[in-house]
Amino acid sequence: MTQPVLMELDGTIATLTLNRPEKLNALNYETIDALLERLDAIDADDGIAGVILTGAGDRAFSAGGDIPEFSRSVAESPEAALRDFVARGQRLTARIEAFRKPVVAAVNGLAYGGGCEVTEAAPLAIASDRAMFAKPEIRLGMPPTFGGTQRLPRLAGRKRAMELLLTGAPFPPARALELGLVNAVVPHDALLPAARALLARILVHSPLAVATILTAVTRGINLPIAEGLLVEAEQFARMAPTADLREGLDAWIARRAPEYPGLWSAVAGG
Repeated sequence: MTQPVLMELDGTIATLTLNRPEKLNALNYETIDALLERLDAIDADDGIAGVILTGAGDRAFSAGGDIPEFSRSVAESPEAALRDFVARGQRLTARIEAFRKPVVAAVNGLAYGGGCEVTEAAPLAIASDRAMFAKPEIRLGMPPTFGGTQRLPRLAGRKRAMELLLTGAPFPPARALELGLVNAVVPHDALLPAARALLARILVHSPLAVATILTAVTRGINLPIAEGLLVEAEQFARMAPTADLREGLDAWIARRAPEYPGLWSAVAGG
């Protein structure tokens, strides 16, 4: 039986691949559940420090939700559609957004609908020069449901997001870069190496510091600045007694490279 999400380990980096290329890696219920399970396992594994999320094949990162499956839930009842599709998709994007290890979306092709929303939720993203993005839900007579009406305006600004949400028009990777949806656009064959290189630049640092920065930004970004500063202070307080902070300060003073002892599990509740 084909696995809907593949996982490959390269040192401390896990690559998760959406594995429905014949369906343009559409996010059916099985795939979303499998991806959540993979993320839970990675979160609990102190030997894994970062995640790359990509799609199988050369055509799509993910073309979005599995519409035939979703339509059956709609036909059953509004409650079934909310339970099976909306809540499941929002659970996935919230999990990716709040993940305490860095996640890089490596967008290798179409990122439409739910695929675009996964990209919006990822803290970091790199796009192939063959990628294409779209918010096509309006063409189905509905709004986005995996967080697209909320995250895209926060990333791109209200008016630019409104244009994309209300027209459903596709846009190229250069536009995604301009909007702040991705960090970089690279040649297609360089996509996964670029994602690994970005993670490598992050993972030389204290894993505890990485986790607290991810948490502080995710929790604080939509709060008033005074409340966000409290979140920042709380995350520093988690770091203050750790060996990682002591090592970082000692190494800086001694002008040497730090060797961090921290483990991901040391940031309780992080």
